[in-house]
Amino acid sequence: MGNGRLVNLYEHFEERAESDRLILRFISESDFEHIKRWSVSPEYLKQWAGPSLTYPLDDEQLVKYLKDANHPGLSDRLIFCAIQEANQQLVGHISFSVIDRVNRSARIGRVVVDPEFQGKGIGKRMMQEMLRIGFEGLNLHRLSLGAFDFNTAALKAYEAVGFKREGVQRESALFGEQYVDCVEMSILDREWTASRNS
Repeated sequence: MGNGRLVNLYEHFEERAESDRLILRFISESDFEHIKRWSVSPEYLKQWAGPSLTYPLDDEQLVKYLKDANHPGLSDRLIFCAIQEANQQLVGHISFSVIDRVNRSARIGRVVVDPEFQGKGIGKRMMQEMLRIGFEGLNLHRLSLGAFDFNTAALKAYEAVGFKREGVQRESALFGEQYVDCVEMSILDREWTASRNS
């Protein structure tokens, strides 16, 4: 690690057709317009960002969100954008938060895919790369996340890459006039290693 950037985290990237390769890079202010454009409604923004970002999303909120992030070895948050390598198209956003270097754990969150690219496996591939960075690059032991129970596509994608359901935070968020449950999930380093070797 050096100069505040992640180094050598992509050397073991799974081989794919060139047109299908996806890379993660740290977010920059030049990405803000994309992220704001994807946040099409208060409900959708809350679905992927939780309560800390509010609709309409603006640059001021995003600058605050980035403050003190993306300093490997120091920050408790690493915030990425997903890029299709062939055309350099920005297609998603994802982050690590609550990075605990003593207990070697972190939380994955703020997962959003450009609506034009949804349903094409981008979310699953973003998550696969986050697992590789978390377990190989950051040497973590445990990664966790939460997803609202109505987001069945996300839950299936997370289970497909090895996350296990741990429990439910009942009626944890209010959408309109209805409370919804949040499904808590996690994966351990040994589970990830076993899934790659099978």
